[in-house]
Amino acid sequence: MAETKNILLCGVGGQGIITASKILAAGLISVGYDVKMSEVHGMAQRGGSVTTQVRFGEKVWSPIIGLGQADILVSFETMETGKWLEYLKPAGKVVVNDYRIPSAPILSGAADYPEGILEALSGKADTTAIKAEGIAVGLGNIKTMNVVLLGALVKAMGLTEINWEEVVKTTVKPKFIDVNIQAMKAGMEMIK
Repeated sequence: MAETKNILLCGVGGQGIITASKILAAGLISVGYDVKMSEVHGMAQRGGSVTTQVRFGEKVWSPIIGLGQADILVSFETMETGKWLEYLKPAGKVVVNDYRIPSAPILSGAADYPEGILEALSGKADTTAIKAEGIAVGLGNIKTMNVVLLGALVKAMGLTEINWEEVVKTTVKPKFIDVNIQAMKAGMEMIK
C-alpha cells in the first residue's frame, strides 16, 4: 500500500479510545505497515473530548491528520461526531456509536442533548450507526464498547486480513482476552 490511510477516533474520556487505537496500531504494525499515532486527551478525566489519529501506509511521515483528510471517522459518542466531521474526506466513512454521554451543560440543565444527530450525519457522509453498548452488555462487559467499535472500523476499512485475535491476545490483560475477541468479532459483523 503506497497511499497513507487516515483514521480519526473521537469520543469522551473513559471510553477506551486510546486503548482501541493502540490495538489498531499493533495490528497494523504486525503486518508491516508504518504507523504513526497521535492522541489528545486534555480534560478527558472530567468527561472532555478525546481524539486519536492513526495514520498507516508504506511510509508515514507525520501522525497528524489535516482537515478533509480522514478516510474514516469513528465516533464513540454521538454528539462528539459533529466536532470532528470537518476532518473527513468528501468520500470518507463515519462509524458512530449511537450512545449518549451528556456534557456538563446538559447535565446542569443549561442545554438539551441535540436531537436528529444521526440523521444529520447521514445527510453529510456515508454513515453507519452502531449500538455498541447493547452489544457490549450482551457480551457481559460494557467496557468492551471500544473493541466493538474497533471491530466495525476494521471491517469498514477492509483490514480483516490481520489476525486480530492474536493482536488482542498481546494487547489486553489476560482475563479480558476472550470477551474482547468476541467484541471485535461482533463489531465486524455490524458492517455489511
